[in-house]
Amino acid sequence: MMRVRPVAGGGRAVEVPPARLAGWFERFAERHGGVRHTQLEPRRVRVAAADGAVAEVDVPFGGLAGPPAEHPGLHVDPLVAHLQRPRRIGLLLVRLGGHSVGIAEAGRVVASATDRRLVHGRHRAGGWSQQRFARRREGQARRALHAAAADAARVLLPRLAELDAVVLGGDRQALDTLRADPRLAELMARAEPRVLDVPEPRRDVLDQAAARALAVEVVVREPGE
Repeated sequence: MMRVRPVAGGGRAVEVPPARLAGWFERFAERHGGVRHTQLEPRRVRVAAADGAVAEVDVPFGGLAGPPAEHPGLHVDPLVAHLQRPRRIGLLLVRLGGHSVGIAEAGRVVASATDRRLVHGRHRAGGWSQQRFARRREGQARRALHAAAADAARVLLPRLAELDAVVLGGDRQALDTLRADPRLAELMARAEPRVLDVPEPRRDVLDQAAARALAVEVVVREPGE
């Protein structure tokens, strides 16, 4: 089942795997009375339907080759071909208390490291007890993120030159902390803009992320949205 989430400002984002993308756009055209035109840009594809609906894709993995162009009707073959190329992707999934790092080829994990660390939830009591708890929690979070950075450096950095892309997932605040780690500067500079929304990282979550990393989100806005 394709993942769907609401988009700020109206519309919805549908996560579509490369193998299903052409069919998805064909069904979009059928539902909306056909397609007027398709705009291809290196970093964005925009499909405008006859009834005013619009479907847009931010193009990952370096973008499409060639200059911007507008084509009559539905013309997404260049996007589909771009997404179906074989790629080796580095994955870094982080939440406080857990991380999973891996390298995926053709959507399958071939090297990985996963770890869980205890990080207590927020303490609601007041006074010195709350302050001691907050300090303890801060220390736990710091050690958990240090372990995540260490595994990312160990698994991904030696093979960074072999990677076609780096895809992140999890908690954005935790990821921002890792961005500040000098060891990971080059790795984070390669990261795709899209951040996968994932639960607490485990090996099965990493396996799912390996397939999801190849998909794109199609943002759909219906007439009047």
